[in-house]
Formats: sequence, C-alpha cells, structure tokens
Amino acid sequence: MQPDNAHNAHLDGATLVFDLDGTLVDTAPDLIGALNHALHHAELPSPPEDHIRPYISFGARRMIAESIVHAGETRSEDHVDGLLRLFLDHYADNIAVNSTPYPDVANVLQIAMASGAKLGVCTNKRERFARLLLGELDLHDQFGAILGYDTLEVHKPDPLHLTETIRQAGGTPDRAIMVGDSPTDVATAKAAGIPVIAVSFGYSDVPHDQLGADVLIHSYADFMDAARSLLTR
Repeated sequence: MQPDNAHNAHLDGATLVFDLDGTLVDTAPDLIGALNHALHHAELPSPPEDHIRPYISFGARRMIAESIVHAGETRSEDHVDGLLRLFLDHYADNIAVNSTPYPDVANVLQIAMASGAKLGVCTNKRERFARLLLGELDLHDQFGAILGYDTLEVHKPDPLHLTETIRQAGGTPDRAIMVGDSPTDVATAKAAGIPVIAVSFGYSDVPHDQLGADVLIHSYADFMDAARSLLTR
C-alpha cells in the first residue's frame, strides 16, 4: 500500500479513532493465555478458543464468567474478583508475547498521519494496559489520544468516550470516523453521530455483516478507500 497524495488529501484534518482489541491488534492469544492462567489456578477447565473469542470485547471479567458457565459451575463474586486479579497480573506481565497488529495496520497509520489525519484510540481496555500494549508494539506515538475504560467516568457505548477521544486528539466530531469490531463500537459511533467502519476479523458476538456499520472491511488494505468514501460523501 503506497501513499497517493492526491487521494489522501481527503484525510487532511480528519480524525480517525480506533478500537484496540480485535480492531488494531489481535490480542486474543495473550488474553486467552491470561484467562487460562486464572482458570488453572481455580482448577477450572479452559473453554475452546472459538467459544471465548466473541466475549473478548466485553472484557476480562466477562471472559471469566463465560468460562465458569461453560464449565457448568458457579463461583461467588469474591471468587471471580480473585480470578480477575490473577488474570490482570498475568496479563500485565505477558501483554505482547503473542499479540500482533493486524496486517497493514502500521502502514495505514503512517499513511493517515502523513496525509494530515489525527489518530486516537477509544477502547474499553484499561488505559494503562492500552498504553502498555501499544508501547510494546511500537504504535503508541502514532496516537494523539488514548482513552481507556477507566480514563473518564463513562466508557463505550457512552458517546462521550468517543467524542472526548476526538477532542483530545485535536479533532472535531463533524470530520471524524470510528473504527471498530463489535456492536459496542458501532452503537457508540451511532450515538455520537459519527460514521463507523467495522472490521470483519475482530471479536464480536454478532456477525460482522449485521453490525450496522457504514462500511465493513475485511482487510486494512481496503481501509483508506473506505475512510475517503465516508469523508467525502
């Protein structure tokens, strides 16, 4: 994917806000590794990966809860709290062992920045984990704003999470795009009145072609054309 200055002029002054897990980075291997670590401690079986992947976008606690249900067992809230602490401690130490940006992500970010776009991350991952992961993958400095689950008093699907990301990135909602992989991302964008691109390779409990996004892409090779089409319509 090579820059096309004439084409990419359409991105000048635009703000592109990305979800993180399942959108920019395939984090499933390390998240599932942390889950399995916590479950092993509780002598609970690990669910099949294809069972747990759709719940990744709902966060660590939901992954643990679904694993307990899948095992046909119940645990107290205090016990789940303990498993969550084990999960998060393990994840902090192993956040980028097997997590990788999706193909063409780094190139898309570079082209977008060179074209005058502002970039932000709006994720329901805790902010410290988002910054740690992006730093480990050498992507942190590309983003003018990184807002996580605990950055504000609200989080996705509250539209303020997205509009504040746009503001902190230096942009305005009237020239912004949200990029995500889940119903939460699409709902957030629609609540904020922001056009949204969905990626088909992320973590969703709903088929991606049923998310209701303005554009669905199957590869970041298609991202620039999708972004330009939304910004010029």
